[in-house]
Amino acid sequence: MKPSLNRLLDSKAPASTVLIRLMVGGVFLSEGIQKFLEPVSRGAGRFERIGLPAAEILGVLVGATEIACGLLLLLGLLTRLASIPLIATMLVAIVTTKVPILMGAGFWGLHLRELSSYGFWSMAHEARTDFSMLLGSIFLLVVGAGPLALDALLLRGRRR
Repeated sequence: MKPSLNRLLDSKAPASTVLIRLMVGGVFLSEGIQKFLEPVSRGAGRFERIGLPAAEILGVLVGATEIACGLLLLLGLLTRLASIPLIATMLVAIVTTKVPILMGAGFWGLHLRELSSYGFWSMAHEARTDFSMLLGSIFLLVVGAGPLALDALLLRGRRR
């Protein structure tokens, strides 16, 4: 195995890292599935209401990414690689949906959804899951999957 793959799979994180993987992977898997089950409210229709271009394509792409990467995190397989598209997904979600709430106005063709209030506290409330998923994904990118993961099993097998 190449040294770069060793670094990708290796993790000094504690076994409790599995809890972060279960949380982040489970939420992304669930949200990805819902983009296909309820495309009007959670997938392409939502993206269209926000003002994103090519909403039909984005709905499928984002849903498939969340399902695939969420499963990889749950299994602890290629955890660091799987975290990268999820980080990108959350950054786009924050910019396209939470920044308008913070500003109280749409921008760049993005639409502001109707809420009872706008500004910092409203944005903080609406973004709590987004920030948790973003930080959890960054954590997994930095520390890896931990010992209770397929990454660790693959690495042990290859080192023998």
